[in-house]
Amino acid sequence: MMSEGAASEFQRKAVVAFYAGLLMAGIIIYWVWGVLYDTWNPFTRGNIGIYTIYILLIAFGVIGLILYRKKPAGS
Repeated sequence: MMSEGAASEFQRKAVVAFYAGLLMAGIIIYWVWGVLYDTWNPFTRGNIGIYTIYILLIAFGVIGLILYRKKPAGS
């Protein structure tokens, strides 16, 4: 059996991995879209749909990583 501290550390690492996955998915979608459609400007009328997808993935990934970062040992 896992101790409570080890279980919470495992849970924190799993959540951090999830948010890192969201961040990477957003970046990959941006690059794949840019390569496939040869457009890097997300603000054109035809690209606004994909912009709303990858900007949310990137934003939630960054916010989640900030919220679940490792706290300093002194705190």
